[in-house]
Amino acid sequence: MSDDVKRALGTKLKVGKGPTPTPVAVAGLTSISGLELSADTIDTTTLDSDGGYRTFIAGFKDAGEVSLEGYLIPTTGKGQKELYELFESGDTEDFTIEFPPETGTKWEFKGVVTGFSTSADLEDPLSFSATIKVSGKPTLTVGTGE
Repeated sequence: MSDDVKRALGTKLKVGKGPTPTPVAVAGLTSISGLELSADTIDTTTLDSDGGYRTFIAGFKDAGEVSLEGYLIPTTGKGQKELYELFESGDTEDFTIEFPPETGTKWEFKGVVTGFSTSADLEDPLSFSATIKVSGKPTLTVGTGE
């Protein structure tokens, strides 16, 4: 089991940009969290439901949000400017979270940047954070782990 556990080092978030998306890896990332998949339920309970228990069927699914944190690199921070521009435009864009290459695993999804912030603290490096709301069905590709 422990041989199968991999470090997160090498994980990337890529932003597809333009009419022919040429993915740009977001520089300086220290954390990528999400996707947060969930599903609504629809109550199908009737007056003659067995044993007094409610019954349900699955409703709409939601892939949630992806949160990013990292070091703000104003002059050469590839991908950071693109995230800000997507926040300003409100456009839906292609995104890919690529886990370390040896895993061969990635999430691909469309999303809207719903938050972008920067921080300047006396004792810390310049930083930024961003939030991407996933739109539609994401695709998980699982590698062989070799």
